[in-house]
Amino acid sequence: MSTSPKNSSGFPDTRWSLVLAAKDAVSPQGAEALGELCQIYWPPIYFYLRRRGYSPPDAEDFTQAFFHRLLEKRQFAIVTECRGRLRSFLLTALKHFLSDQWDRSQAIKRGGHTSIIAIDQVSAEERYAIEPRDDLSPDVLYEKQWARTILARILSELREEQVRAGNETAFEALKDHLGWNAGESTYREPAAALGLTENAIRLRVMRLRRRYGELLRACIAETVSSEEELVSEMEHLFRLVRT
Repeated sequence: MSTSPKNSSGFPDTRWSLVLAAKDAVSPQGAEALGELCQIYWPPIYFYLRRRGYSPPDAEDFTQAFFHRLLEKRQFAIVTECRGRLRSFLLTALKHFLSDQWDRSQAIKRGGHTSIIAIDQVSAEERYAIEPRDDLSPDVLYEKQWARTILARILSELREEQVRAGNETAFEALKDHLGWNAGESTYREPAAALGLTENAIRLRVMRLRRRYGELLRACIAETVSSEEELVSEMEHLFRLVRT
């Protein structure tokens, strides 16, 4: 159980709490915390820019330039407009950035080719290419990619835990049964592969799902500023992955 100190609202202090505290003053700790959080948030930003019509090179340049401006200038003042959610803060900040008469030459000059964050453009384009060519707006695509990024990160963390515990084979056999859309599919195949009964497999899946949920809650808590926002953000994520 976390022993993190709590702020005045009673919510445990997190990296995002440091960012919120930095909105009225320059804080190296706040900038560092935001930098750590943004490392996992570039895919939704990149997808948003691609859906807005930017080419892959331009989308990468603008993603880098955006985070460069955000981190170097420490522009936290608009946090209050976003009710303390990192997801909303980043999208609002990006729209401010794009509307501030930035063009490709400025992006390159001000940080478009500076490695503020690690972007794997090949991977990003492969993931973007499988997006259905539907009428999803850039905002909706951003939201969906945010949810997918978070869930992929949590699955990776859970896998690392299981590998350290010596359960890699079992995890690989059961990982497709962990999603909220997986339902109670048959456990016959993983049971046969692992030499266990279906009831034993069902119990393992239940335990893995519980741990998945704990990791997800902890991750989302790092991006909000209150218990109420945490509950709301979790519900929002579940709605996104179910539609």
